[in-house]
Amino acid sequence: MNRRSRASLVILVCAAVALTARLFPGQDEARYIKPRAEMVATQLRGRDITDPRVLEAMTSIPRHLFVPAALREQAYEDYPLPIAEGQTISQPYIVALMTQCLELKGRETVLEIGTGSGYQAAVLSRLASRVFSIEIHSKLASQAADLLRRLGYANVEVRAGDGFFGWPEHAPFDAIIVTAAAGRLPERLFEQLAEGGRLVIPIGDQDSPQILTRIRKVKGKKVVEELLDVRFVPMTGETIKKKK
Repeated sequence: MNRRSRASLVILVCAAVALTARLFPGQDEARYIKPRAEMVATQLRGRDITDPRVLEAMTSIPRHLFVPAALREQAYEDYPLPIAEGQTISQPYIVALMTQCLELKGRETVLEIGTGSGYQAAVLSRLASRVFSIEIHSKLASQAADLLRRLGYANVEVRAGDGFFGWPEHAPFDAIIVTAAAGRLPERLFEQLAEGGRLVIPIGDQDSPQILTRIRKVKGKKVVEELLDVRFVPMTGETIKKKK
């Protein structure tokens, strides 16, 4: 990172700390700067996360505000954490890896399936022009939308719904990310992917190996890359149930 980028990142982190301190008074927001920096240095940059924009986003975003209050001291550790409705927030490395695999440059429109706490959407908001995120649990969708709004992630739109169908009103999408495991690729999502777009999704049943997979649309066809073994909560919804 050059001197100008480092200075910009310092300004961004300071602004994030000031904002969260104002929105969540009584908390010592500065205490989370060091754990967040260590997370990026050891879990991300220390592995194979090389995209500087992904690293900058995850250095500035207050992950601890996206986990239950009782778990905030663990927010920057190298493992997933439970949230409401039996869901989880993925470990930081997986968030960074999936984001990096989308190859975002800044002008894209992105679809996320599985809003959860809203953390992944916050990361995407720093890297793309517009983010549309669908969450099947209406309570989670409402909570995430409210938190993202309060934190100033104005280019994110969240709605409750079955992500299997995507969000056709805003298609085509330059990138699609699915944060729950599907037994197979939902064809509706591939149809909503723009030519040259990237779709990142864990594929596999809950009781079988799951493989993080990147699918590119090239001349309308699927070009599939299997990346690594993962473990995600399963994708749910009436459509998924009917296919079993």
